[in-house]
Amino acid sequence: MTNSFEEREKTNPPRVLAVDDEPNIVEFLRVGLGYEGYHVDVAMDGRAAIDRLREETFDLVILDVMLPGVDGFEICKRIRANSDVPILMLTARDEISDRVQGLDLGADDYLTKPFSFAELLARVRAILRRRGAIMARAVLRSADITLDRDAHTVERAGRSIVLTAKEFELLEFFMSHPRQVFRRDVILDRVWGYDFAGDTNLVDVHIGHLRDKLGDRPARLLHTVRGVGYVWREE
Repeated sequence: MTNSFEEREKTNPPRVLAVDDEPNIVEFLRVGLGYEGYHVDVAMDGRAAIDRLREETFDLVILDVMLPGVDGFEICKRIRANSDVPILMLTARDEISDRVQGLDLGADDYLTKPFSFAELLARVRAILRRRGAIMARAVLRSADITLDRDAHTVERAGRSIVLTAKEFELLEFFMSHPRQVFRRDVILDRVWGYDFAGDTNLVDVHIGHLRDKLGDRPARLLHTVRGVGYVWREE
């Protein structure tokens, strides 16, 4: 197993191996990261993960702790014996000892389930930035709106706009995917998380608040597509 940030051409999308035995989480990672331009392979257990890492080169491994057969800690240990590929560990257990064990074994970061896709994506970007892989832009601009992912700030025409954490994630999601129409259930899944059981009306409420704070009434940027969902599009 080798890691090759320097050898890979910078035009190639980062390759991610997602290792989890829960099909809904694997699909959540595959689809979500795929939307963001990552190439995602999956493995449903530790042995399959080791085989994939022997066969292919990856820029990041997202590794669940609770795996059948060989658990994530052992997989992390085996990976580190042969490779410095970045590892983001996932766990349903929020014990400090688990996080310490994973980091001591060489994991780069730790994320506790359940998690939102926005948080996962931020951690992935941070890990790959530290390792020198291709990264999405830290600053997004559309019309006169500027969103700084690192500073977690939003400005419109130079005026600071204070958003809640979820409003920021929602705005970041739309600005990252201009001119793409998203259904409410997709937005709920991508911004609130794969395990969220709330109603899609929550999306409408937050978009209403976001429009008010951005001064986007009537809508010039965040448009409603009747019978479908929403789209970010400059008029």
